[in-house]
Formats: sequence, C-alpha cells, structure tokens
Amino acid sequence: MKALAKKLTGVVAMVSLAVAVFPVPAEPLPPVKDSPSQPADPGPGQPPPAPPVAEASQSGGQSFKLPGLTINSKDHCVDIEATICLDEGALELIACTKGSKEHESVIAVGARPIHIHTALLLLGAKNGSPPMRQPIHDEATRWVDLPPKGDMIDVLLEIKDPAGKLTERPISDFITRSAQHARSPRAVPTEGEKVPRFPGTFIFAGSLLIDNGPGPRVYLAERSGHVISIATFGDELLCLPGVHSQENSALMWSIDPTHLPKKGTPVTLRLRLKKNPEPEPNSKP
Repeated sequence: MKALAKKLTGVVAMVSLAVAVFPVPAEPLPPVKDSPSQPADPGPGQPPPAPPVAEASQSGGQSFKLPGLTINSKDHCVDIEATICLDEGALELIACTKGSKEHESVIAVGARPIHIHTALLLLGAKNGSPPMRQPIHDEATRWVDLPPKGDMIDVLLEIKDPAGKLTERPISDFITRSAQHARSPRAVPTEGEKVPRFPGTFIFAGSLLIDNGPGPRVYLAERSGHVISIATFGDELLCLPGVHSQENSALMWSIDPTHLPKKGTPVTLRLRLKKNPEPEPNSKP
C-alpha cells in the first residue's frame, strides 16, 4: 500500500506540472452534454471537485483517469471515449472534438485536447511542434515548409467484432485512397510496387500555445478541435509526417466502411506510445 500511495503521489505531481506548463485556456470549451465523464461545475461558494484518482487494475497495472479518457501506464496507452461521426467521404481528420468538424473526421471525442496532451506526457511521450511555414527572408517573399516534430504514437480503435467481442485494430484498417487519387496515374503502382497504405502512426506535435493578452495562454487545439489530423492545419495535437494540403482536390484519403462501425457507435480511440526499437547487441567482444 505504501508503494501504491507513493506512486499515486508522483502521478498527481506530474499532472500538476503538466497543467502548469499547458494551462487551461481563458475560453474553455463548453461541457459536453449527457457525458458521465464530464465533471459538473461547483456552485457558488462550493469547493472545487477532487482531483482524478489513480486505480489499480486487476492485471496489476495502474490506470489514471481524466475526463473522457483513461491512462494505462502498464500498456503504455491512452484510451479515449469516442463516437463514429462519419461513415463515408474524403477526410481531413481522424479525430476531432465534439461540435467541431464531424463532417470531415472519422470519430469525435469528448475529452479535451489539453487533457489528451497531458495524458501523453504522463506516459512519457515528448511533444514537438506542428508543421509550419517560415519565411526565408525578412521580406517574406519566399517560404519554406518545416516538418512536424515529436514522438511517434500508434493510433488504434477498439471496436466490437461481429461476435460482440472487443478487438483492437489500427486506424489504417478504416482508411483507403479516395476515388480520384486511386484513379490518378501517380497512384497506380508499377510492377513490383505495393499499393500505398494509410499509416497507423502519427507524430505527437502538441498543438500550439499562444498569448492571450494578460490572461492565460490559449491552447489552439481547444478552439479548432483538431485532435488527429490528416491535412495540415498548424495547430493539431497529432499529425502525419510532412505537410498536406487542405484543398478538396488534394484530399487523398477517405473512409473505408468495410470494417467501420455504423455512425453514432461508441468506440475507444487508443493512443499507444510507440516504443523505440531495441538496440542491436554489440558484436564486439
């Protein structure tokens, strides 16, 4: 018990540090209606709600909860409550916040982006920065694209199979080439080439903090709802490598409904910190 209490104290301290580094914006998102994980605001003169509590799982690991998500330190993943919000069409996003861009995203999440960021930090992931354009000269007549940086995160969905059993599948199982790009001459593989497959690993870019006058800085993904992006917005929490256009004619990925649950189905979005490959053993004596 003493060991568990000591570990819990360390986790709470890490949450406090993460929230200090990434403060809550001055204009927080409205609470999600009918969400059991959304804490109610205390009334006038009432004390603030108690901090999240760590729980020991039956498997001997430890989980830690924030509104709308669970951090599983044993399996190195964050499980986020989500809902299928689209079952056909071209995509700009994999995941967005509720009430933002459900018309171009596979799933909508109830958890706040800043809480997802904090959860990934608690797993030991390091954020970098989203892709951006930077002027080469002071005149800003020429620009260069800077790629995103950050640790790699595997993106998966936990869904029910036809037998009703929960199963984990990579996000790539639900994404395919859009029709116009599948017909493009550049998309047709030559002999010996493999058909490009949607990646299942994203970069923990970490969105951006911007100044907001005398108040706390604003975490941009809270405003935009860009949790996991395919197109490049510059404020996304997780993104693909490189820079990708938002133009409709350039959207090269769309939903593959073959295995995707129906629109409105609750699912679990799972973010797993990708482990670094094991170093090769030294062959020298």
